[in-house]
Amino acid sequence: MSSAVWAAPVTPIDDWGVEAFWIILIKVVMVFAFLVVMTLFTIVFERKVVGRMQLRIGPNRTGPWGTLQSLADGLKLAFKEEIIPTLADKPIYWLAPVLSTIPAFLAFSVIPFGPEVSMFGHHTALQLTDLPVGVLVVFACSSLGVYGIILSGWASGSSYPLLGGLRSAAQVISYEIVMSLSLVAVFLYSHTMSTSGIVAAQHDRWNVTTLLLLSFAIYSIAVVGETNRAPFDLPEAESELVGGFHTEYSSMKFALFFLAEYVNMVTVSALATTLFLGGWRAPVPISLWHGSNHGWWPVLWFSLKVIAFLFVFVWLRGTLPRLRYDQFMHFGWKNLLPINLIWVIAIAFQRVLANRWDSDVKATLVTGIPVIILLFVVLAVNDLVKRNERLARAADDAADADLGLTFPIPPMDLVVPPSPRLVAAGIASRGIGAGSGSGANPDEPSEGSSQNG
Repeated sequence: MSSAVWAAPVTPIDDWGVEAFWIILIKVVMVFAFLVVMTLFTIVFERKVVGRMQLRIGPNRTGPWGTLQSLADGLKLAFKEEIIPTLADKPIYWLAPVLSTIPAFLAFSVIPFGPEVSMFGHHTALQLTDLPVGVLVVFACSSLGVYGIILSGWASGSSYPLLGGLRSAAQVISYEIVMSLSLVAVFLYSHTMSTSGIVAAQHDRWNVTTLLLLSFAIYSIAVVGETNRAPFDLPEAESELVGGFHTEYSSMKFALFFLAEYVNMVTVSALATTLFLGGWRAPVPISLWHGSNHGWWPVLWFSLKVIAFLFVFVWLRGTLPRLRYDQFMHFGWKNLLPINLIWVIAIAFQRVLANRWDSDVKATLVTGIPVIILLFVVLAVNDLVKRNERLARAADDAADADLGLTFPIPPMDLVVPPSPRLVAAGIASRGIGAGSGSGANPDEPSEGSSQNG
């Protein structure tokens, strides 16, 4: 790590929380307003982008160009009649949406969205607070959020929400491990788990332009599963579990679950911006301007990076189909997790060699060649195992065919008999209209007509 990185100004950890109370209150309101506005924006943005992808217009009635549609939907949900199931455990039923929403807002408290600025004559950093383990605060909040999902499924008194809550628990545990391991390499590069320190460590170049590119790719995949977004929205798969854990919720409680999902999207996008995309620092062409990383301009660069990451969420929803649950869990445990472990070990080895030799290039070459060979070996072994499984299934199918053990198939010329009620109605109408007591099909000729013919 070059000396220029460590020369970047960072607010000391001990200086956080000693500001005037009214400045802290202003920053709390700013964070809350930012998340609410970004949620309203993301809902309209998602519907507009997916509409364009599907050659539709999207919302265009409420407000200018349909921009107030999400606000109208929120007001509608707030004033809708609430229906509470009879078998619901009412205290936990009321508490579950709150447990999902509060951690989603709390996680954003350690995200820096600007440098030090002058606010009414006082100098303060555009960040609510920071800790030596600031990134772990985000992990803790995301782990607490799943309790609201599980409790909402259990407290509803119905089987389908309970299954949706259990799916969410397994999904979050699986992909939180992958997401956490993808950030270990960032800590090794930055020598800190403080979010403001990680941004300062990217003074020379962003982490995504270094060896951490693979960690960024793994993190991007993991957070899609972490936030239950398509194609990983298995806890609320409508075709299987009706609406998932929030099936029995309506009115404002359903709106809280909806709000928590989109706030989580904004939070993980902001965390990706902080850890990999330089945080609030301006991109390369704009950073040539001396004032680009001073004052309130960095808030604009930070917001644009977050919106770009949110666009990827929308893009995935508009293009990829939903995975099966077994495919989803197999992908996390047997693909992402082993690759992540190998990559973390390789990054740790590379950092040790770089510190010993004082050369990042030499350490990268010595570390990269064995890692590439190891990844090719892992992929080859995985391909061999899958091919053997396909051959084994083909042999089993051939053996079943020889024994005549085939799946029962109904006859292709199957004719469904008519309903007895319709047959009786047809007989009554024929008897009244034609004066005949015959119960034959009215389309078939009678015996008398055939003889006369």
